[in-house]
Amino acid sequence: MLSGGAASLLVGGSASLVMLASGSADPVVCAVVLGAPAVLVLAIGRLVGRVKDTVEAAPAPVHNHFNGDVHQDQRSINTTTRGVIAHTRNQTR
Repeated sequence: MLSGGAASLLVGGSASLVMLASGSADPVVCAVVLGAPAVLVLAIGRLVGRVKDTVEAAPAPVHNHFNGDVHQDQRSINTTTRGVIAHTRNQTR
């Protein structure tokens, strides 16, 4: 962050000195020239931070390795809840 600020200060300062020396130093132009690099650095920094947060929030991949025969259980459970005082009946199919 400090190096980005120093770089924007050097670029903006040199551009404002050139405009001042040429006699066409307009306050609005100086503000745009000085502000644009800082805004660009802040926007890129925020983008990098959001990408980093997104990558960290992603779940880790799961790799399962099995040796031998594998049996997959494909039963499903249907749940029914009825009545004023709820009573749940699970039916395995």
